[in-house]
Amino acid sequence: MNIHIDSTPETSGASAAALGAEKLKQVLSEKGEANIIVATGASQFAVLENLLKIPHIAWERVRIFHLDEYIGIPISHGASFRKYLWERFVSQLPYPPIAFNALNGEGDAAAECTRVGQLISDIEIDVAFIGIGENGHIAFNDPPADFETQEPYHVVDLDDACRKQQQGEGWFPTFDDVPKQAISMTVAQIMKSKNIICTVPDERKSEAVKNSVEGEVSNLVPASILQQHARTELFLDKAAASKLS
Repeated sequence: MNIHIDSTPETSGASAAALGAEKLKQVLSEKGEANIIVATGASQFAVLENLLKIPHIAWERVRIFHLDEYIGIPISHGASFRKYLWERFVSQLPYPPIAFNALNGEGDAAAECTRVGQLISDIEIDVAFIGIGENGHIAFNDPPADFETQEPYHVVDLDDACRKQQQGEGWFPTFDDVPKQAISMTVAQIMKSKNIICTVPDERKSEAVKNSVEGEVSNLVPASILQQHARTELFLDKAAASKLS
């Protein structure tokens, strides 16, 4: 794991986007096509905004997957991750990607896990853009996370800390409005990514960052597993890094 610390969330996001784009262009040059994972949430605003600004990326040769989606909310809901990615990223690309493999949490969640799981099982993820939650989760793998399952996607229960974060970031008006379950990419599938660009801004995540970077690898701090990935690039602003030794 390599750690990069910038002064603000905006500069950190720009740095993450620049390195991610560099890796993506290299893959496109070598293989002709590329596969990426794109995350959502407030932590990814600057990353996606800057990624869209970087020229000469052949997006028409890229497949896009995303990490997770709430169960039971429509795509029209303000908190829908499909809506987020379409509005903030996919619809703004200069050319349509090969595929945007969106997760649909409105129907049979287990069947949706199988459907998208089969798509991602046949390819290698070249660059994964992810974040870390206030409770240390990656995707919606809240503690204690399942480090063992080899399925690409699974249905998970969201813990109270995770649900409070979603409300606190303004995605839902009340705690009770936050769904209790989601479809999530598994820890094992995230770790299969060739390159991981992890961006974590804000002081409210500083404890999770410290535990993920300096603590033991444990499913009680799911993001700590990133210590075992040789090509993880962790981008922090000063506030998020404030508790690191």
